[in-house]
Amino acid sequence: MKFKFWGVRGSIPSPGPNTTRYGGNTTCIEVRSDDGTLIVLDGGTGIHALAQALLRELPVNANIFITHSHWDHIQGLPFFIPLFIPGNSVRLYGAFDPVSGSGIEQVMAVQLQYSYFPVREAEMKAAIEYETLTIGQTVEIGDCTVTTTLLNHPVIDFGYRIECQGKSVFFTGDHEPYYNIYEPGDDDYAEYQALVEDKQSSVDQAMRGVDVLIVDTSYTREEYPSKLGWGHGYFDASIAMAQRVGAKRLYCTHHEPTRSDDELDAVFAEVMARHAPQLRGLEVFLAREGLEVEL
Repeated sequence: MKFKFWGVRGSIPSPGPNTTRYGGNTTCIEVRSDDGTLIVLDGGTGIHALAQALLRELPVNANIFITHSHWDHIQGLPFFIPLFIPGNSVRLYGAFDPVSGSGIEQVMAVQLQYSYFPVREAEMKAAIEYETLTIGQTVEIGDCTVTTTLLNHPVIDFGYRIECQGKSVFFTGDHEPYYNIYEPGDDDYAEYQALVEDKQSSVDQAMRGVDVLIVDTSYTREEYPSKLGWGHGYFDASIAMAQRVGAKRLYCTHHEPTRSDDELDAVFAEVMARHAPQLRGLEVFLAREGLEVEL
């Protein structure tokens, strides 16, 4: 199994001279199983470059797993060129939306309203299918299994564990560490803390022993308190989670869009200097566009 990053920025695309090393596109990861099965994690703007590469291997049979419906994770889908080519097949997986009552088909339907996009889904020539997933569901695709886990974000966000021939990758999409909304001493603190610990234990179990953990790591520990509740993680929490679950490698992604490549390097160097003595064999990397990893 191997994977490749096509988009690593969070919240909004940030192209320009200050983001050329790590890339300015929003989230998209290509995963290839041992038998060549194509799995795509999220459809941010990075999926457009992936689409261009896929045109060299028609027909395309793509399985796209959407972590959640925020724009930066779906806004590239209408520009996924294989959708327009007869003979291709695209299957879109994701969560039910309790607000609208719709399944994963909503992420295409909303964007392809004629007021916002000039091509309607009926005009796309590929075979398009949708599968709305439930919490903890496992689906088999080629020689892979993909299992959903509910994570902590302002909308329903599925993390996905992909397993193939004894190798495993877990991608969080957007995820904020669980925290207690009450202060110690408040009447509801103890009850809510038990809930937090139960949720965290469930997530840890889903990640346990993965070869690769790819995590939303938007902020530094100094920035995080002012972003509490926004639904994103920070470096120290990501490293702690990777160590807690016994991951072999951690890839930090969903980079803060206002942070230049030089600033990202400086932040990462400071984090690694603090944590290096306690990593206990864990390898930690910054995700960047074009980085391909084979397991």
